Amino acid sequence: MRLAVLICAVLLAGCTATAPDAPLTTEQLLLKPLYKMTPAEADRYIAHMQAAEPDLRKRIAAIGRQNIGQPYVLNLLGEYPYQIHDQLPMFSLAESDCVVFSEHTYAMALSRNWEEFFWMLQRIRYKDGIVGVATRNHYTEQDWNIHNGWLVTDISAELAGANVATYELTVDKTRFLRTRHHTEAEFPIARSTESYVPKEHVREVLAKLDNGDFVNVISTRNGEYWASHVGLVVTAPDGSRHFLNSAAPKVREETFDAFIERVAEREKTQQKEGKPALHLAGFKLLRLNEPVEVPPMKAQPRP
Repeated sequence: MRLAVLICAVLLAGCTATAPDAPLTTEQLLLKPLYKMTPAEADRYIAHMQAAEPDLRKRIAAIGRQNIGQPYVLNLLGEYPYQIHDQLPMFSLAESDCVVFSEHTYAMALSRNWEEFFWMLQRIRYKDGIVGVATRNHYTEQDWNIHNGWLVTDISAELAGANVATYELTVDKTRFLRTRHHTEAEFPIARSTESYVPKEHVREVLAKLDNGDFVNVISTRNGEYWASHVGLVVTAPDGSRHFLNSAAPKVREETFDAFIERVAEREKTQQKEGKPALHLAGFKLLRLNEPVEVPPMKAQPRP
């Protein structure tokens, strides 16, 4: 009898020791970095932000800042397990690259719970929300910006005025998918003329931007130009506009001057090391639409 009681006591102690922790209070949750949250905690956080901050722009800024410090990892996401050309997952809370950070921030700000966030994320990542490597918005200017025209609008030429700069962009998506993702899909070669604000003139237009506007960093090398980096505009307490972005080694908020200086230092390092330097040309700036009207996803193709 004593042995049975002892066994029960040991089992009870073991159960007590491994019992799950009590859920965080709302106050504790709001002090926790978003990248350290579990999906269940993120679900609560998204719901709280939707109720506590009715202004979409301010909600985008708050959610983005909750992720400051999130580790940077390049080429983070894929379509697994929906498709198996690789085993990269469809979302990540723990890490981000520049596109993942921006997409996750927008998706959370537009959602009321985890289910809506996951749906919204796919609506932003893919053309018409149809999940697949061939429908993913791989190219910033010709895919992401165009297919998310319901979310943001390119106002670079309008802001730059007489100082506007342009470049020609040619994209062979068929070749890209074949060589980078071992996927066969036919797309016509796409050509476009893209506008941007030269880096020398960006300070002149920053005051016209607001929380949640989308930034494309335009870089050039060997005569070619493209959007090499993206992030979000946030407003500092003093009214100045900052750049919130995910870049090695982690998500940070910085002034545009600080970003330009940081990139210049990287260029100097690349030149000293004898590497082809990637030069900063300027910024393509996209205005968050008001209101944002989310279009429905098209039906997923069936096998």
